[in-house]
Amino acid sequence: MLMNPYPFPLPVRSRTLISILTVLASLTVFSRADDWPQWRGPNRDGVSQEQGWIDQFPNSGPPIAWKATVGLGFSSVVVGKGKAYTAGHANGSDTVFCFDALSGKELWKHSYPSELGDKFFEGGTTGSPTLAGDRLFWLSRWGDLYCYNANSGEIIWSRQIVKETQARVPSWGFSGAPTLYKNLLILNVGDAGMALEAATGKDVWKSGDGDAGYNTPLPVTRGEKVELWFANGEAYFSVEPETGKEKWRFKWLTQYGVNAADPIPYEDKAFVSSGYGKGAALFKIPATSDAEPEVIWKNRVLRTQLNGAVLVGKHLYGVDGDTTGRAELKCLEIETGKEAWAEPGFGTGGIIVADGKIIALAASGELMIAPVSPEGFKPTARAQVLGGKCWTAPVLANGLAYCRNSRGDLVAVDLRKN
Repeated sequence: MLMNPYPFPLPVRSRTLISILTVLASLTVFSRADDWPQWRGPNRDGVSQEQGWIDQFPNSGPPIAWKATVGLGFSSVVVGKGKAYTAGHANGSDTVFCFDALSGKELWKHSYPSELGDKFFEGGTTGSPTLAGDRLFWLSRWGDLYCYNANSGEIIWSRQIVKETQARVPSWGFSGAPTLYKNLLILNVGDAGMALEAATGKDVWKSGDGDAGYNTPLPVTRGEKVELWFANGEAYFSVEPETGKEKWRFKWLTQYGVNAADPIPYEDKAFVSSGYGKGAALFKIPATSDAEPEVIWKNRVLRTQLNGAVLVGKHLYGVDGDTTGRAELKCLEIETGKEAWAEPGFGTGGIIVADGKIIALAASGELMIAPVSPEGFKPTARAQVLGGKCWTAPVLANGLAYCRNSRGDLVAVDLRKN
């Protein structure tokens, strides 16, 4: 609690300032290394530093700590301070859930009316929450934006950004998670994103009327400055966080405008990949906004439709192929684009990496663990933990691997050592 150091009442303006500073301080609390508070993990790269978990299963399969039903959708799970959060759709409403991370006890939930959005797929929720200190941020496919008290579920502020700003909803709805940068909440909304005050939800800057892409805004440090990397329907690009001013842009046209996988920084370069036969590229980031990016290589070895690849050393590990095809799990060299290996039959699932191991959830719901290696994919453990369709990458936090399918079955697989 922030104490008043003065022996007399503070003026209203000062009390307001202190209230805002108190909220911002709570937003900047660092997460524990074994939490997973945001999309793609602590460093937004699909990698966890967590150690001491099992990489082999008994013949009966790994123990399941708990199960829950969260509704239709593909939202990921975020975990922090002993709580796990996700979202799903049922009976004409979206619901944001909060569970006890270790027991699965439902602590709170909030529902609001929402369209199913079943355009060429089942529909349901596609974005993911973002946990920052004692605040949970959530952006729906249709522009419903909420800031919750992460402990109680109380709504601190909310907005309907489509109605309020006339932002264009992309074909499949907004699908990226909100990104917290200092005192700003960054959204992939509009042609080149928008920023709000995290404490109040008030607009700071917004971009033009264009189709947003489907990735989560990615803070990238280059030199002494931070940029935000986005995708829209036609390109990958970078802006200044404080102003929204564009720094560079790389034209990248994918069928239906589906630029969804997060870009990956590598030295002075950026890697991008998308599905529908488009492929991948590594390009050198231009020094100025009016300069053209230099393409290092471009091919169709890795066509990532949904979940971004994970970079370990000089190799990328990710899914090649669309949900309608026979997608493979692949490894390729980032500097050359050369394929190192391919594992058929994986489908459009997702992976993360922790302690030098790949944790992979295949599209069929099979959970696999294998050493990270450019020599091949050789699982030391595999078990069927879900049925149905699994497009959402697993999450590892505090020894539990959280996995979900499209119909909303959520399981917490216990990987803790006894």
